[in-house]
Amino acid sequence: MRRLLLGVLLIGAVGRAPLTSVGPLVSDIRADLGLSSAAAGLLTTLPLLAFAVFSLVAPLVAGRAGLERSLGIALLLLAGGIAVRSLPAQLWIGTVAVGAAIACFNVLLPSVVKRDFPDRVAPVTGGYSATQSVVAAVASGTAVPLAAALAGWRWALASWALLVVVALVVWAPSVRSAEPGASGAARAPLPWRSVLAWQVTLFMGTQSLAFYVLITWLPTIERDHGIAPAVAGWHLFGYLAAAVAANLIVPLFMRARSDQRLVGLGCAACIGAGLAGLQWLPWNPWWALAAVLVAGFGAGMAIVVCLSLFSLRTTDARQAAALSAMAQSTGYLLAAGGPVLVGALRDAAGSWTVPVVVLCGLTAAMALFAWLSGRARTVA
Repeated sequence: MRRLLLGVLLIGAVGRAPLTSVGPLVSDIRADLGLSSAAAGLLTTLPLLAFAVFSLVAPLVAGRAGLERSLGIALLLLAGGIAVRSLPAQLWIGTVAVGAAIACFNVLLPSVVKRDFPDRVAPVTGGYSATQSVVAAVASGTAVPLAAALAGWRWALASWALLVVVALVVWAPSVRSAEPGASGAARAPLPWRSVLAWQVTLFMGTQSLAFYVLITWLPTIERDHGIAPAVAGWHLFGYLAAAVAANLIVPLFMRARSDQRLVGLGCAACIGAGLAGLQWLPWNPWWALAAVLVAGFGAGMAIVVCLSLFSLRTTDARQAAALSAMAQSTGYLLAAGGPVLVGALRDAAGSWTVPVVVLCGLTAAMALFAWLSGRARTVA
């Protein structure tokens, strides 16, 4: 069981780093390949679209191959996608492959947790979410130094395939010992007609949209209000660090609780308070940092609660995979359009006031869906 848990943590570790390592190197990639700004924007949007599409495919694969083999296949696809992405003229193919592999992790890991750690859903979910966040932050922070040390962005991005290989080695015994379709991994229909499933899905969608909007625009919001670019960069690091802290702390409050309404409301309240603080508190670096940390803690709470609900609101592993697929495909589709729409709204309004007010309204909707999906029930 310890080896299985280590495998889950390592799969979590490689579930964001291949993406967060791209952002700091976008300027180098654009200069090398002659990409337009719109094409460069696809480097961050395309993986989210891949999440939306391939989240629906993952349960189909698991229904045929089983959870262990499906995750093993996804690890191989991720390693191959990272390698192909760094080859000449293969950037887009590799990016889609990376997004497809990570979509499988997103959907199937909650199913593994439901099956193998039924009494520790929140702690295990929080553990792999925290691991994912920490490694993602490290990948972002080391991208530029690695590119300088390894003679360019291609090798810097490709280097993350090494961690994927480590995860694959640790996961391999689970693949060898599993039988196709075993342990409840058989395909279950997606619960499109379930009211509870839609409540979980909309909670996932609103929190995903808020997270990716803030990741995309937070430094720009601060710079437009007079915060120095370097300070804004450190504030983004603080946002991610606060999310990691929430990943570790929130499971302590969820343990032994069948009802998650209050913790769900706390997610939305923190994100809403952070957004309101960014807009209406006195603009200086310390007040801005306080608002950012509160929003980051709320974001970290939200992802743990959402991922835990996929297990807590279902009766078995196959149903958990189906709910996860439905919620994540819809959630990431919303998230993919969020940053673009908020940017367009800012351009149309001429300031950040209207976009922030709209986002505060979004957190009110998030609170409603968190309350509804947090009640102690299961998908019929």
